[in-house]
Order: sequence, then C-alpha cells, then structure tokens
Amino acid sequence: MQIMLCAATEMEIAPTITFLQANNFAVEVLITGVGLPAAMYQLTKKICKTKPQYIVQAGIAGCINKDLFLGDVVVVENDTIGDLGVEEKEGFRSVFNMGFADKNKWPWYEGKLTNPTKEYRNAGLTIVDAITVNEVSTNSNRINYYREQLHAAIETMEGAALHYVGLMENIPFMQIRSLSNYIGERDKTKWNLHGAIINLNVELQRQFINHFTT
Repeated sequence: MQIMLCAATEMEIAPTITFLQANNFAVEVLITGVGLPAAMYQLTKKICKTKPQYIVQAGIAGCINKDLFLGDVVVVENDTIGDLGVEEKEGFRSVFNMGFADKNKWPWYEGKLTNPTKEYRNAGLTIVDAITVNEVSTNSNRINYYREQLHAAIETMEGAALHYVGLMENIPFMQIRSLSNYIGERDKTKWNLHGAIINLNVELQRQFINHFTT
C-alpha cells in the first residue's frame, strides 16, 4: 500500500520518520507547514504528482474537552473549519448558518467533513470530533461555541485540510492527534508538549506496525 504520512512540522513526527527509515517502511513523508492554506496546497500538490492509497496526518492538538487528558492520543471522525463565518453581537455564526454555503453539499455533511472509511475505528484510540482554526483560541465565548454547538473535543490548524482533500480526491485517510494543551491556556508551563510528541510517535509507530505493514 502506498502510504503518505503528513504533519505540519517535522518536529512533531521526527521519531517516526527515523523509525520508518530504519525499518524500511515505504512511506512518503510530507511536511505541509502550519495552517490551512499551507496544508491544503501541499496536500493537493503532492496528490497531483503521486496519488497515495492512504494518507495519515499526525500532530499535536489543543484540547477542548476537559474529560480528555494532556498526552492522550485520539483519532478524528469529523472535522470542520471552526472560524469560517462572522462574529456578531449574538455570537459566532458559520457560513452555513448564514446561508452562504450548503451544509450538506459534498464534501460537507451537516457542516462537517466526516471520515467515511471507518478504518479509524480499528485504531484502538478515542474517537473525537475536531475543529480546524486559523488562530489559537483564547476567547471564552468562542471556545464555548466550539464545545457546545460544534461538539468539538480538539482543535488544530490543519485537520480540515486533510479531510477536505481526502474526501474530494476519494483517498482514504486518518487523522491522529496528541493533546498538548487545553485551549485558552497561554501559560506554556502548563502545557505537555514534550509528552504529547512522545505519545504521538509511540502510537504512530504502533499503527504502522499493526495496520500498514502490507
């Protein structure tokens, strides 16, 4: 199987890159850069050249759901662009709520980008919904909107790019994330970046051994 492993930064998956090379896994690695535009462009450009049979996206994430713990590794079922809309006095309204886009026009389903392949259910990880944003969320009202209306457990800056491109190009994919911080917390002494990266790579290597060896 022709697999592509992608991440926003090399730092997030460096141990797994070394592991794959040492064990002769035929995996193409793509470092997209941070943010939706970079991830969307790099994924599309790479797919146009060599269409992989499966894409694994990995990286750290901010945690919205306080029932999850820093360092936990999760897999994403639904993603969406959380800040695509307008901030009004009554609160944030998405482009779907404003009627600017159809929430059920492919590849959207009820305003979300759903992984249809179901292989992620066999990963042995907690399954969550995610949002993708263009800024690190600090506003409590916006965080409540993400939690209560979008039912998101985590936030990233690239996940929706994977889901959108994977769905549009009919390429199976899996998004794996490790939780480094609770969103809204700007005191980095309370983050667990180091532990999140360690746990992410341990899990990634387990996934490659158990599911992507053939």
